[in-house]
Amino acid sequence: MALAGGIHWEEHGRPDGPAILLSSGLGGSGRYWQPNLAALGAGHRVITYDHRGTGRSDRHVPGDLTVDAMAADVVALMDAIGLQSCTFIGHALGGHIGLALALAAPERLDRLVVINGWAKLDPHTARCFDTRLALLSDSGPRAYLHAQPLFLYPPQWISDHHDRLQDEEEDMLAHFPGAEMIQRRVAAVRRFNIAGRLDEIRVPTLLVASDDDMLVPPSASEKLAAGIPGAQFARMAAGAHACNVTRAEHFNLWLLDWLDGE
Repeated sequence: MALAGGIHWEEHGRPDGPAILLSSGLGGSGRYWQPNLAALGAGHRVITYDHRGTGRSDRHVPGDLTVDAMAADVVALMDAIGLQSCTFIGHALGGHIGLALALAAPERLDRLVVINGWAKLDPHTARCFDTRLALLSDSGPRAYLHAQPLFLYPPQWISDHHDRLQDEEEDMLAHFPGAEMIQRRVAAVRRFNIAGRLDEIRVPTLLVASDDDMLVPPSASEKLAAGIPGAQFARMAAGAHACNVTRAEHFNLWLLDWLDGE
């Protein structure tokens, strides 16, 4: 683990394998990908990182926080660690960072995977953000974090993993980036809109959606798949917003098949 330009990053798996860079969603923590590291790392060099302003990265983010700025951080990180290109896998906001990279620096991407992302904010997702921000503003960080699993995971999975989620809530509360940073990150993802530029993306792309996603309707991924030339679309019947966590074994096998060209 190390810091590069204020960004905390970690390396997993085979140092000599093809590179995969994983980017998480609104929470920004590289720890989000823990259920996927062993499977992906068996044959790949896997890089995780904490978004600037979150986790173990620099908490000071000057200027206007945008998805394009987050993508520029990725390019700077890749330069700092000597990574010329990679397969970029992003969840939600992380996927938007990948889409921004595909437009701004396509030569740095071998392939792109976007999990439960969108080209333009859906009204349903906007309503969810309104609710989450109201909880944060009116009831504070603990209420915000306590409600978070409702937007990420299926009901039965929450029930089955209650103790784990309680422990994670305490850890996230101890490392909470602050209400202002959450508000800035939500504002950045709200403004993200590449609906008119999808045909410019030429990086081989896989869109992944889950039918029971509480936060992002699967139609958002369908629109991405329809607009990006040659994109492939993989739809999961269950798994919710964090489907790579709740159905990790299925997701890992599915993803590795795609990476291997099967």
